[in-house]
Amino acid sequence: MKGLLINIFYMEDNMPSTNVTIGFLTFCLVALGTQLSHTTSIIEEEEKDKIDDWEYSFEIKEQEISFPQGIRVKSTSLVKPKMQLMAESMKMSVAPRSAADSLGFSVGGAKDADNFFQNLKEGYLPRYSSLTYEGLFYDYTFDTGQQEACDGLFCPSYARGVSPDPFSGETDYYLSVGLNSGLTEESFQRKILNLVVVLDISGSMSSPFNSYYYDGIGKKTQQRGEVPKSKMDIANQTIVSMLDHLNPADRFSMVLFDDQGYRAKPLREVGRTDMKAISNHILDLQPRGGTNMGAGLRKGIEQFSSIGNSLKNPNLYENRIVFLTDAMPNRGELSKGGLFSMVKDAAQANIFTSFIGIGVDFNPDLVEHITKTRGANYYAVHSNEDFKKRLDEEFDFMVTPLVFDLELQLSSNDYEIVGVFGSPEADLATGQMLKINTLFPSSTEEEEVRGGVVLVKLRKTGHSNNPIRLKVSYDDRSGKTHSNSNTVQFNSNNYHWDNQGIQKAVLLSEYVSLLKNWLIDSRKGCNDTVSQPFPCFPYYREGLINPDSRPEWPEIKTWEQTSCPLDVSEGYQKLFSIFRTHFTAEMTVLKDPTLQKEMDVLDRLIRKNNGKKMDDWRVQ
Repeated sequence: MKGLLINIFYMEDNMPSTNVTIGFLTFCLVALGTQLSHTTSIIEEEEKDKIDDWEYSFEIKEQEISFPQGIRVKSTSLVKPKMQLMAESMKMSVAPRSAADSLGFSVGGAKDADNFFQNLKEGYLPRYSSLTYEGLFYDYTFDTGQQEACDGLFCPSYARGVSPDPFSGETDYYLSVGLNSGLTEESFQRKILNLVVVLDISGSMSSPFNSYYYDGIGKKTQQRGEVPKSKMDIANQTIVSMLDHLNPADRFSMVLFDDQGYRAKPLREVGRTDMKAISNHILDLQPRGGTNMGAGLRKGIEQFSSIGNSLKNPNLYENRIVFLTDAMPNRGELSKGGLFSMVKDAAQANIFTSFIGIGVDFNPDLVEHITKTRGANYYAVHSNEDFKKRLDEEFDFMVTPLVFDLELQLSSNDYEIVGVFGSPEADLATGQMLKINTLFPSSTEEEEVRGGVVLVKLRKTGHSNNPIRLKVSYDDRSGKTHSNSNTVQFNSNNYHWDNQGIQKAVLLSEYVSLLKNWLIDSRKGCNDTVSQPFPCFPYYREGLINPDSRPEWPEIKTWEQTSCPLDVSEGYQKLFSIFRTHFTAEMTVLKDPTLQKEMDVLDRLIRKNNGKKMDDWRVQ
């Protein structure tokens, strides 16, 4: 159109000033007007064909709503759109990827440790489950030890490490499993997505994202001029950002829940849906009622029954529920078994679940347990801007599990598995086997894979260093089983790293173990039924133990939670100081500036002034 106008004026400047010129220009302008009219008609016709199929309204939410496919439903929300301009500027596009980069894998479960860091920032004592090994690993890239090119879907590699415990000095043996793939950014393409978003609209979502709902109003003091967003606002904006990554052929549905579950939008192709209108409806949503997570999940699973089995074929389609909540159930299904069973049963039907935790008081205990199922993962959100950036980088990876039921069988008379770090299924490990339910595609940076290792700690049980036989088996998404075998051998008991990938993984696992032991002991002091220990755990004698093996933790778990103030005893401050020296030395060797984030945490905990506190340090 622009070219036509340029040509008209060019021709006008170069033609004689005659009646012919006037006639020609008249003809061109008429043609231009006709073209504009035709184009406008096409656009209007396309927009008319798009359906605003939103069904939920505050005024009629108590009734189960069912509208025929294709009927427009006008929103009767009592609140006017707060973010209408943002929604209207939304574009249905996906950020381009570099075709040259290779891909690796990362495990399912936690994909960050943001809830832990946000609680520290706000002056709260984080919950134990807010910090996981796999969540922190996903913040880093690792040299996986891959020596040969991978020409298959999954190619594990192995690296060895021998180092002294940072407290006891006892020799520890480690084996890292590198999660490599023959996929590249160019060859990877997610399938058509059937997406159902399930959103918590219960009363607890009304609280500011940086305070605890059960603390009551006014406990968290805001700085002058600060206007914190509610968890509901963050959740609504997160969903709208997610919609930006859907393609016209994808299908989208939305379910809401408080003390009941409601279908807000049926499952329909994005290309046939008025997504601007849907985004406005989402941004209008307000919190109310109790929290029945089971009702919401059940209603979300039901939405897939509206499409035929051919449209759920895992070879052609991705089927996923994205469940946004602060995970504080107070009604309906509270047992882990109930929600866990629903997610597990859905996974058997190739409907997988992602949980997105909203707010500083997001309770990760339940979600951490649920996301050990096949195809599941979870994220914590405290800023829509940060999560939008993450979606731009990895939305397609987030919804595309590719490797299932991975098992590593270890055969040795001299070593046994005593710990697994970097996998949500760590408690499924035995002395000879480790299991990982799901692997998701993961990006690479300078040949290092983001979150691309699982760390295995070994105990030496024999007196020789015979080779360790390793056999890996796994299923691809079609159900076909693959396997391969390898051997590794520890040549000595002296300090050694095969590469910096395993060295970094061990350092981060030690860091997480120390912090999780501190959280167990500190949260005891914030609990009425379990007393805080005195003195702190004797690391100098027994070394840095696996916190998941401590029997105290199950005693202090709670569902509806009030906050605990950040607290560091003098004994733990001394332990953190000792570990900081070790961390500094390793960080210098690794030359990874991103480790400074963990150093800053150690410094804050060491400097934490709690007033006059009991010195629970004891060396003898």
